[in-house]
Amino acid sequence: MTVHFIGAGPGAPDLLTLRGRDLIASAPVCLYAGSLVPPGVLDHCPPDARIVNTAPLSLDEIIAEIAAAHDAGLDVARLHSGDLSVWSAMGEQLRRLRALNIPYDVTPGVPAFAAAAATLETELTLPGLAQSVVLTRTSGRASQMPPGETLANFAATGATLAIHLSIHVLARVVQELAPHYGPACPVAVVWRASWPDERVLRGTLGTIEAAMDGAISRTALILVGPALAGEGFDESRLYAGDYDRRYRPVGPSPRFPEAQ
Repeated sequence: MTVHFIGAGPGAPDLLTLRGRDLIASAPVCLYAGSLVPPGVLDHCPPDARIVNTAPLSLDEIIAEIAAAHDAGLDVARLHSGDLSVWSAMGEQLRRLRALNIPYDVTPGVPAFAAAAATLETELTLPGLAQSVVLTRTSGRASQMPPGETLANFAATGATLAIHLSIHVLARVVQELAPHYGPACPVAVVWRASWPDERVLRGTLGTIEAAMDGAISRTALILVGPALAGEGFDESRLYAGDYDRRYRPVGPSPRFPEAQ
């Protein structure tokens, strides 16, 4: 028996990995975060699977469901939205399972920031503009931010910021970032990235608040940084004709002669 923690992706059912799909199809028990995991992902469950929406359950109740499946020798597909490495609450579940000696494994999923960037048709790391992406959030009732992890500190680096779980405090986000990026810095808000009703609002730190729709209150990602403009960046050396690399030796004395 194994508990398969599976990243169910950002929303579109066909953005589930093949491994995730196959594990779901083989598990007689499926626990899913119903507030975020799209129903289409559950179509891969076996016809007679026990399917449990964990949105209304406490951690103790979730672990009790898993323990019951373990006692019955039944594999569990544990589905979380996006990728499990960030804000999934997987860590606390794994700690409980280790204490109970219940085996588990982890299958990654497509994260929301990647789906949002795809929707925007944007590379978030453009040469000369940004070479880092910071995945962050603001403090909430469920989890407080450590003292050093402030928007101002991250903004001081000039990196592209992907700010999760913070659309309800957009005014505060703008206030903290504008002194570092300037009011003309591009901003994009992507609501329900990859879902059929996905929406995109574009603006700058100076205009995005006025552009907001009050109906967008949850599951929206805020992307901020110069790279979002998609212009004014350098071409990388990777594909330059005179760039000597292992797979394309250049010149009379290439750096990797054995590749010739």
